[in-house]
Amino acid sequence: MADAQIILAYSRGAGIVALASGEEYASAHEALAESGFQRGDAGVYRLPAEDPDVSRTTMAGLVRCAEEHGATVTTSSRRFLGDAAEDLARLLPGRWDAQVEVYSHPVWQEDLVPWLWDSGELGRAVQSQRIPYAALLTDRASGITLMLVERPGHQLDYLVGAFAPRAFSEEGYGDPHAPASIVLSPFPGRAARAITERYLPAFDRAVHARRTAAVSDALDRIRTEHDAWTAMVASGRYSDATPLGIDALGADTAQFLDTAWREFLTVVDHAPVLLDRCRPAATPWPQDAEALAQLADAVADAAAVREDLSCGTPLTRPQRSARTWPAIENWLAHGASFLRQARSATPHPQPALKVSAPPLALPPGRPAPRR
Repeated sequence: MADAQIILAYSRGAGIVALASGEEYASAHEALAESGFQRGDAGVYRLPAEDPDVSRTTMAGLVRCAEEHGATVTTSSRRFLGDAAEDLARLLPGRWDAQVEVYSHPVWQEDLVPWLWDSGELGRAVQSQRIPYAALLTDRASGITLMLVERPGHQLDYLVGAFAPRAFSEEGYGDPHAPASIVLSPFPGRAARAITERYLPAFDRAVHARRTAAVSDALDRIRTEHDAWTAMVASGRYSDATPLGIDALGADTAQFLDTAWREFLTVVDHAPVLLDRCRPAATPWPQDAEALAQLADAVADAAAVREDLSCGTPLTRPQRSARTWPAIENWLAHGASFLRQARSATPHPQPALKVSAPPLALPPGRPAPRR
């Protein structure tokens, strides 16, 4: 593979577009600029001339300039990816924005790996195959960002997956709860239906499962710390059997409460959304309704403490603990009821999408990298 490549494609709105790729992509940029292409958003070049004769002359000049700069020129068999993304954005329910990202240097593509929340073909492709560009589709309401790419090794198909949601933006890579990307048809209507009926519901279920697991893990860690602290207090000794010092109990209690509070912030982050979905009356455990109401009040109390602290309200450690430990204790007592209700509230697939346009075949044809 050459160190510098120029990929040409056809766009219905911009005409001929070009993208530079390779470790020496700057040479491709120079060839495009010298031959008359104009650089636009996201590093996508376009040929502005409307006159076919001028376009042919410019294309011939591009081939010569590319050769002089050591770059190769290839023509994509597909239409411009940005057009496909715009068609999907128009057909998906809600309001979606579409934009193209160009990963000219291979390292830029590697920057995507920690952010991509995928357990399927897209995740594997980003790590093992060259993907010089992609389109991002962002839902304005939810903030969900999908990644659309041309499926490597196939002439027509696309792949779509997602970046990690904001709540798990630093934990997406390797997450066992991540949904699997899906293959999309080259027909925009069918592709939109696949995203709406298959991928987005799977993404929603994955987020729900990830939130539930985060709360469960936080409660387990708090419970483990609490059990160790309780055992130490009862024995009067450290875990290595050394007798407690005169001030040890107070210091260790403070440390335990600090640790419990830090872990409980995970519950504060994720439990409210899950509580909103719980419907105890529709489960085999309708009696959980009272416990869930107590848990909702408890997490709201803890959220108020965090808000006070973030606003600079002075709280001593004893004051903070007096306000937060009852909430934590409540969750330790009723956490099992919450978890079974949350797992029962896993969202179901959404109704089928009514496509507003017939499925026409596509004609041939990080922002700056996320770091």
